Amino acid sequence: MTAMKRRSILKLSLAAPFLSLGATALRAEAPAMGASFARHRRFTLGQFEVTTLLAGTTPRENPQGIFGTNVSPEEFSEVSAANFLSTEVSQFFFTPVVVNTGAQLVLFDTGLNPAGITDALAGAGYSPDQVDIVVITHMHGDHIGGLSDGATPTFPNARYVTGQAEFDHWDMSGNEGFEGKVRPLAENMTFLDPDQDVVSGITSVAAYGHTPGHMGYHIESDGARLMLFADLANHPVWSLARPDWEVRFDMDKAMAAESRRRVLGMIAADRIPAVGYHMPFPALGFVEAAGDGFRWVPEQGQLMG
Repeated sequence: MTAMKRRSILKLSLAAPFLSLGATALRAEAPAMGASFARHRRFTLGQFEVTTLLAGTTPRENPQGIFGTNVSPEEFSEVSAANFLSTEVSQFFFTPVVVNTGAQLVLFDTGLNPAGITDALAGAGYSPDQVDIVVITHMHGDHIGGLSDGATPTFPNARYVTGQAEFDHWDMSGNEGFEGKVRPLAENMTFLDPDQDVVSGITSVAAYGHTPGHMGYHIESDGARLMLFADLANHPVWSLARPDWEVRFDMDKAMAAESRRRVLGMIAADRIPAVGYHMPFPALGFVEAAGDGFRWVPEQGQLMG
Protein backbone atom coordinates (compact mmCIF):
# COMPACT_ATOMS: atom_id res chain seq x y z
CA MET A 1 0.00 0.00 0.00
CA THR A 2 1.45 3.36 -0.97
CA ALA A 3 2.05 6.11 1.56
CA MET A 4 -0.59 8.25 -0.19
CA LYS A 5 -3.27 5.54 0.22
CA ARG A 6 -2.38 5.02 3.88
CA ARG A 7 -2.75 8.75 4.56
CA SER A 8 -6.15 8.82 2.82
CA ILE A 9 -7.44 5.87 4.85
CA LEU A 10 -6.16 7.48 8.05
CA LYS A 11 -7.96 10.74 7.25
CA LEU A 12 -11.22 8.90 6.58
CA SER A 13 -10.98 6.88 9.81
CA LEU A 14 -10.36 10.03 11.86
CA ALA A 15 -13.23 11.81 10.19
CA ALA A 16 -15.70 8.93 10.59
CA PRO A 17 -16.88 9.84 14.13
CA PHE A 18 -17.54 13.41 13.06
CA LEU A 19 -19.40 12.28 9.97
CA SER A 20 -21.56 10.17 12.27
CA LEU A 21 -22.16 13.12 14.58
CA GLY A 22 -23.12 15.23 11.62
CA ALA A 23 -25.67 12.67 10.52
CA THR A 24 -27.09 12.53 14.05
CA ALA A 25 -27.44 16.29 14.16
CA LEU A 26 -29.68 16.10 11.12
CA ARG A 27 -32.22 14.05 13.07
CA ALA A 28 -34.86 15.75 15.25
CA GLU A 29 -33.69 16.38 18.81
CA ALA A 30 -35.29 14.24 21.55
CA PRO A 31 -37.85 16.30 23.47
CA ALA A 32 -37.28 17.18 27.11
CA MET A 33 -39.16 14.69 29.26
CA GLY A 34 -39.38 16.66 32.52
CA ALA A 35 -38.37 15.55 35.99
CA SER A 36 -39.38 12.05 37.05
CA PHE A 37 -39.35 10.06 40.26
CA ALA A 38 -40.04 6.49 41.26
CA ARG A 39 -43.42 6.18 42.99
CA HIS A 40 -42.84 3.11 45.16
CA ARG A 41 -40.16 1.04 46.89
CA ARG A 42 -40.91 -2.56 47.89
CA PHE A 43 -38.89 -4.84 50.14
CA THR A 44 -39.39 -7.90 52.30
CA LEU A 45 -39.34 -7.92 56.09
CA GLY A 46 -39.41 -11.50 57.33
CA GLN A 47 -42.65 -12.92 55.94
CA PHE A 48 -44.09 -9.44 55.36
CA GLU A 49 -43.83 -7.33 52.23
CA VAL A 50 -43.48 -3.59 52.76
CA THR A 51 -44.02 -0.90 50.13
CA THR A 52 -43.44 2.83 50.55
CA LEU A 53 -45.64 4.96 48.29
CA LEU A 54 -44.98 8.47 47.03
CA ALA A 55 -48.46 9.96 47.30
CA GLY A 56 -47.28 13.51 46.66
CA THR A 57 -44.36 15.92 46.73
CA THR A 58 -44.33 19.70 46.76
CA PRO A 59 -41.90 22.57 47.41
CA ARG A 60 -42.29 24.84 50.42
CA GLU A 61 -40.69 28.27 50.55
CA ASN A 62 -39.00 29.74 53.62
CA PRO A 63 -38.19 26.48 55.42
CA GLN A 64 -37.27 28.29 58.63
CA GLY A 65 -40.89 29.33 58.83
CA ILE A 66 -41.46 25.60 59.50
CA PHE A 67 -38.25 24.18 61.01
CA GLY A 68 -35.90 25.57 63.63
CA THR A 69 -38.28 28.34 64.59
CA ASN A 70 -36.48 28.64 67.95
CA VAL A 71 -32.97 29.17 66.53
CA SER A 72 -31.37 32.19 64.93
CA PRO A 73 -31.33 32.66 61.14
CA GLU A 74 -27.53 32.50 61.34
CA GLU A 75 -27.56 29.07 63.00
CA PHE A 76 -30.22 27.82 60.60
CA SER A 77 -28.18 29.02 57.61
CA GLU A 78 -24.95 27.52 58.94
CA VAL A 79 -26.50 24.08 59.49
CA SER A 80 -28.25 24.23 56.13
CA ALA A 81 -25.11 25.18 54.23
CA ALA A 82 -23.15 22.37 55.90
CA ASN A 83 -25.77 19.92 54.60
CA PHE A 84 -26.13 21.37 51.07
CA LEU A 85 -29.63 22.65 51.82
CA SER A 86 -31.29 25.76 50.48
CA THR A 87 -32.72 28.21 52.98
CA GLU A 88 -35.09 29.47 50.30
CA VAL A 89 -37.12 26.36 49.53
CA SER A 90 -37.50 22.76 50.70
CA GLN A 91 -39.10 19.78 48.99
CA PHE A 92 -41.78 17.97 51.02
CA PHE A 93 -42.58 14.29 50.50
CA PHE A 94 -45.73 12.44 51.56
CA THR A 95 -45.15 8.72 51.98
CA PRO A 96 -47.87 6.29 53.04
CA VAL A 97 -46.79 2.69 53.60
CA VAL A 98 -48.42 -0.62 52.66
CA VAL A 99 -47.65 -3.77 54.66
CA ASN A 100 -48.79 -7.08 53.21
CA THR A 101 -48.79 -9.56 56.09
CA GLY A 102 -49.93 -12.42 53.87
CA ALA A 103 -53.34 -12.29 55.53
CA GLN A 104 -54.11 -8.55 55.44
CA LEU A 105 -53.12 -5.57 53.34
CA VAL A 106 -52.50 -2.75 55.83
CA LEU A 107 -52.14 0.87 54.69
CA PHE A 108 -50.58 3.49 56.97
CA ASP A 109 -51.90 6.99 56.24
CA THR A 110 -53.52 8.19 53.03
CA GLY A 111 -51.76 11.28 51.72
CA LEU A 112 -53.28 14.59 50.70
CA ASN A 113 -56.20 13.40 48.58
CA PRO A 114 -57.80 10.31 47.02
CA ALA A 115 -56.15 10.81 43.61
CA GLY A 116 -52.65 10.85 45.08
CA ILE A 117 -53.03 7.66 47.11
CA THR A 118 -54.97 5.70 44.48
CA ASP A 119 -52.41 6.60 41.78
CA ALA A 120 -49.54 5.59 44.07
CA LEU A 121 -51.25 2.32 44.96
CA ALA A 122 -51.90 1.56 41.28
CA GLY A 123 -48.26 2.19 40.45
CA ALA A 124 -47.31 -0.39 43.08
CA GLY A 125 -49.82 -2.92 41.76
CA TYR A 126 -52.61 -2.46 44.31
CA SER A 127 -56.19 -1.24 44.12
CA PRO A 128 -58.08 0.56 46.92
CA ASP A 129 -60.56 -2.29 47.28
CA GLN A 130 -57.71 -4.64 48.25
CA VAL A 131 -56.88 -2.62 51.37
CA ASP A 132 -58.12 -4.44 54.48
CA ILE A 133 -57.00 -2.02 57.20
CA VAL A 134 -56.20 1.70 57.11
CA VAL A 135 -54.10 2.91 60.05
CA ILE A 136 -54.07 6.66 60.73
CA THR A 137 -50.97 7.71 62.67
CA HIS A 138 -52.50 11.13 63.36
CA MET A 139 -55.12 13.38 61.86
CA HIS A 140 -53.35 16.18 60.06
CA GLY A 141 -54.75 16.80 56.60
CA ASP A 142 -51.84 15.25 54.71
CA HIS A 143 -52.53 11.93 56.47
CA ILE A 144 -56.34 11.79 56.32
CA GLY A 145 -56.85 13.57 53.00
CA GLY A 146 -57.06 10.38 50.97
CA LEU A 147 -59.70 8.70 53.15
CA SER A 148 -62.55 9.92 50.96
CA ASP A 149 -63.65 12.57 48.52
CA GLY A 150 -65.96 13.93 51.19
CA ALA A 151 -68.78 11.59 50.18
CA THR A 152 -67.40 8.25 49.02
CA PRO A 153 -64.77 6.32 51.02
CA THR A 154 -61.65 5.58 49.00
CA PHE A 155 -61.18 2.13 50.56
CA PRO A 156 -64.56 0.41 50.34
CA ASN A 157 -63.57 -2.84 52.09
CA ALA A 158 -61.34 -1.46 54.82
CA ARG A 159 -61.71 -1.06 58.54
CA TYR A 160 -59.87 1.77 60.24
CA VAL A 161 -57.47 1.96 63.17
CA THR A 162 -56.21 5.02 65.02
CA GLY A 163 -55.11 6.09 68.47
CA GLN A 164 -57.80 6.66 71.10
CA ALA A 165 -56.12 9.84 72.38
CA GLU A 166 -55.76 11.16 68.84
CA PHE A 167 -59.40 10.59 67.96
CA ASP A 168 -60.59 12.09 71.23
CA HIS A 169 -58.60 15.28 70.63
CA TRP A 170 -59.91 15.91 67.12
CA ASP A 171 -63.41 14.80 68.07
CA MET A 172 -63.65 17.88 70.28
CA SER A 173 -61.85 20.30 67.96
CA GLY A 174 -64.45 21.19 65.34
CA ASN A 175 -61.77 20.64 62.69
CA GLU A 176 -63.24 20.66 59.18
CA GLY A 177 -60.94 17.93 57.85
CA PHE A 178 -61.82 15.62 60.73
CA GLU A 179 -65.53 16.25 60.32
CA GLY A 180 -65.45 15.62 56.58
CA LYS A 181 -62.96 12.75 56.36
CA VAL A 182 -62.82 10.92 59.69
CA ARG A 183 -66.12 11.21 61.51
CA PRO A 184 -68.14 9.51 58.74
CA LEU A 185 -65.90 6.43 59.18
CA ALA A 186 -65.92 6.40 62.99
CA GLU A 187 -68.40 3.53 63.29
CA ASN A 188 -65.91 1.31 61.45
CA MET A 189 -62.91 2.34 63.58
CA THR A 190 -60.88 0.51 66.19
CA PHE A 191 -59.10 2.67 68.76
CA LEU A 192 -55.69 1.81 70.21
CA ASP A 193 -53.55 2.87 73.12
CA PRO A 194 -49.74 2.57 72.92
CA ASP A 195 -48.27 -0.93 72.86
CA GLN A 196 -51.37 -2.51 71.34
CA ASP A 197 -51.49 -4.56 68.15
CA VAL A 198 -53.16 -3.60 64.88
CA VAL A 199 -52.64 -7.20 63.81
CA SER A 200 -50.02 -9.69 64.96
CA GLY A 201 -46.60 -8.16 64.31
CA ILE A 202 -47.74 -4.52 64.07
CA THR A 203 -47.69 -2.62 67.37
CA SER A 204 -48.45 1.01 68.25
CA VAL A 205 -45.72 3.18 69.79
CA ALA A 206 -46.42 6.43 71.64
CA ALA A 207 -44.81 9.41 69.91
CA TYR A 208 -46.91 12.26 71.28
CA GLY A 209 -46.26 15.94 70.74
CA HIS A 210 -46.65 16.46 67.02
CA THR A 211 -50.31 15.93 67.84
CA PRO A 212 -51.78 14.86 71.21
CA GLY A 213 -52.12 11.21 70.17
CA HIS A 214 -49.54 10.85 67.40
CA MET A 215 -48.21 7.28 67.22
CA GLY A 216 -45.60 5.36 65.29
CA TYR A 217 -45.78 1.64 64.56
CA HIS A 218 -43.26 -1.12 65.18
CA ILE A 219 -43.39 -3.95 62.65
CA GLU A 220 -41.81 -7.35 63.20
CA SER A 221 -41.84 -10.60 61.23
CA ASP A 222 -39.54 -13.59 61.78
CA GLY A 223 -37.26 -11.41 63.91
CA ALA A 224 -36.88 -8.72 61.22
CA ARG A 225 -37.95 -5.29 62.50
CA LEU A 226 -38.96 -1.91 61.13
CA MET A 227 -40.20 1.32 62.71
CA LEU A 228 -42.67 3.64 60.99
CA PHE A 229 -42.15 6.92 62.80
CA ALA A 230 -44.66 9.00 60.82
CA ASP A 231 -44.21 12.73 61.64
CA LEU A 232 -42.00 12.26 64.68
CA ALA A 233 -39.27 13.96 62.62
CA ASN A 234 -40.26 15.82 59.48
CA HIS A 235 -36.86 16.46 57.91
CA PRO A 236 -33.58 14.51 58.03
CA VAL A 237 -31.51 17.54 59.08
CA TRP A 238 -33.79 20.29 60.40
CA SER A 239 -35.71 17.90 62.63
CA LEU A 240 -34.13 14.45 63.01
CA ALA A 241 -30.55 15.70 63.30
CA ARG A 242 -31.66 18.61 65.50
CA PRO A 243 -34.30 17.04 67.77
CA ASP A 244 -34.65 20.18 69.92
CA TRP A 245 -35.33 22.47 66.98
CA GLU A 246 -38.98 23.42 67.12
CA VAL A 247 -41.31 22.60 64.23
CA ARG A 248 -44.26 24.84 63.48
CA PHE A 249 -46.63 21.90 63.06
CA ASP A 250 -45.74 20.28 66.42
CA MET A 251 -48.66 21.07 68.71
CA ASP A 252 -46.70 20.43 71.94
CA LYS A 253 -43.14 21.31 71.02
CA ALA A 254 -41.46 20.20 74.25
CA MET A 255 -43.24 16.84 74.17
CA ALA A 256 -42.41 16.40 70.47
CA ALA A 257 -38.70 16.94 71.21
CA GLU A 258 -38.85 14.42 74.05
CA SER A 259 -40.56 11.89 71.78
CA ARG A 260 -37.93 12.41 69.08
CA ARG A 261 -35.12 11.69 71.50
CA ARG A 262 -36.84 8.63 72.96
CA VAL A 263 -38.07 6.95 69.77
CA LEU A 264 -35.12 7.88 67.55
CA GLY A 265 -32.81 6.78 70.34
CA MET A 266 -34.49 3.38 70.38
CA ILE A 267 -34.25 3.04 66.59
CA ALA A 268 -30.55 3.97 66.71
CA ALA A 269 -29.75 1.68 69.65
CA ASP A 270 -31.52 -1.31 68.06
CA ARG A 271 -30.05 -0.53 64.60
CA ILE A 272 -33.31 -1.27 62.83
CA PRO A 273 -34.53 0.28 59.57
CA ALA A 274 -37.12 3.01 59.71
CA VAL A 275 -39.57 4.84 57.47
CA GLY A 276 -40.37 8.52 58.03
CA TYR A 277 -43.45 9.93 56.33
CA HIS A 278 -41.66 13.12 55.26
CA MET A 279 -38.14 11.78 54.76
CA PRO A 280 -36.81 12.12 51.19
CA PHE A 281 -38.43 9.39 49.12
CA PRO A 282 -38.28 6.39 49.33
CA ALA A 283 -38.28 7.49 52.98
CA LEU A 284 -36.40 4.38 54.06
CA GLY A 285 -33.21 4.40 56.09
CA PHE A 286 -31.46 4.02 59.41
CA VAL A 287 -30.91 6.34 62.37
CA GLU A 288 -27.52 6.81 64.00
CA ALA A 289 -26.80 8.69 67.21
CA ALA A 290 -24.54 11.63 66.31
CA GLY A 291 -23.38 14.32 68.70
CA ASP A 292 -26.36 15.77 70.52
CA GLY A 293 -28.78 14.45 67.91
CA PHE A 294 -29.08 11.87 65.19
CA ARG A 295 -28.06 11.20 61.60
CA TRP A 296 -30.38 9.90 58.91
CA VAL A 297 -28.65 7.21 56.84
CA PRO A 298 -30.64 6.43 53.66
CA GLU A 299 -31.01 2.74 52.84
CA GLN A 300 -28.39 1.73 50.28
CA GLY A 301 -29.52 -1.69 49.12
CA GLN A 302 -29.47 -3.44 52.49
CA LEU A 303 -33.16 -4.32 52.06
CA MET A 304 -33.10 -5.42 48.43
CA GLY A 305 -34.04 -9.00 49.32
